[in-house]
Amino acid sequence: MTVAAYVLGRRRSATTTGVSFHSLPGYYGSYVAIWCALPALALYCLWQLVEPGFIRTQVLATLPAATLELSEAELGLVYNDIRNLVEGNIVSGEPNDEILAAASRYTSLQRISNLGITLVVLLVGLTSLGWAFRRVEPGLRARNKVERTMEVVLMAASTVAIFTTIGIFLSVLFEALRFFQQVSPLEFLFGLSWSPQTAIREDQVGSSGAFGAVPLFAGTLLISGIAMLVAVPVGLMSAIYLSEYANSQVRSFAKPMLEVLAGIPTVVYGYFAALTVGPLLRQFGEGLGLGVSSESALGAGLVMGIMIIPFVSSLSDDVINAVPQELRDGSYGLGATQSETIRQVILPAALPGIVGGILLAASRAIGETMIVVMAAGLAANLTANPLEAVTTVTVQIVTLLVGDQEFDSAKTLAAFALGLLLFVTTLLLNIIALRVVRRYREQYE
Repeated sequence: MTVAAYVLGRRRSATTTGVSFHSLPGYYGSYVAIWCALPALALYCLWQLVEPGFIRTQVLATLPAATLELSEAELGLVYNDIRNLVEGNIVSGEPNDEILAAASRYTSLQRISNLGITLVVLLVGLTSLGWAFRRVEPGLRARNKVERTMEVVLMAASTVAIFTTIGIFLSVLFEALRFFQQVSPLEFLFGLSWSPQTAIREDQVGSSGAFGAVPLFAGTLLISGIAMLVAVPVGLMSAIYLSEYANSQVRSFAKPMLEVLAGIPTVVYGYFAALTVGPLLRQFGEGLGLGVSSESALGAGLVMGIMIIPFVSSLSDDVINAVPQELRDGSYGLGATQSETIRQVILPAALPGIVGGILLAASRAIGETMIVVMAAGLAANLTANPLEAVTTVTVQIVTLLVGDQEFDSAKTLAAFALGLLLFVTTLLLNIIALRVVRRYREQYE
């Protein structure tokens, strides 16, 4: 209907003879298409928000009074069984007649809902189309209205990232505050032992747990540091070669091949680290008389460094290419060689962008999970030896959220505290990167 509305609105303004319209025909087509789409889309989105609660209320009303007297949590489990039965999933037990009747009621209501919203959306769309089509007249300032509407749409789209970030932060913050009610923040931030093993049941003997996050962040910094030692030199030198030395044919081939590394799934890098790099490092260490663990920070860091090479290389290449050619020509005119020009002119001019790219790559390395799980292990060792097994914050978050531990236990809530700390860390790195770029950026004419 939206496409038809655009065609009709455009044709009405383009085929009318003898009068001069305010805007081009395309604006009138867009005007009719917007009025056809937006009301119907708004109604559809509103119904998607209301429908689940409405169906749930109607379905639960068909259950016996004894079932309705259950607690809200137990009633939620009953409703989940009804939905699972309708969707063909596994239910908690053999459904009785009441559950089967409720499932039939759910199916009927969902069918009626789908049919009803389809008809209503079509009716609203056609009504809006007809109203907007009749308004297509020479005096209608369609361009102004369309551009104002698009401005509002773009503004709404730009706020999505802001509200998403706020929502993520608040969802993690509230659960982290629940964790800090059970564990001291000082113990969490400065404790040197990480062993979050707590009792699953009240009658079970279990440890009270140790929630010192220092070993986790030490392992994260160790692996990320090794990765940056690999990625920064290789990525920066690759960018310099591609932007300053390589001809167009080599660049057109080498740059896409280098950026292919960014598209490889991290689990594939994990396999490579666990099956190839790890055994090679262990054999090499044995040849030198060193004890290298089968799961080591060195192996995970090397493979992670390979993974983030495209981040450093691509960003640095773009920044170097943005340096004006006049600076190069001026350096050559003073008698400098190409290598001297790169060292003394191009790199200083591109340094803010390069530093920003490196910090963004560091944020990517800190947040990596799969490579560490498969190549560095799960042991929370407080060590600076890259030949030993360590773990990172992201790996422990995954570990803590898997299992049958109660959600409100300190063990599970520790994942949110780690996530909050990791969020703040990466946010600080991004802020530093932006400040470096803004502080030292050179404006060239």
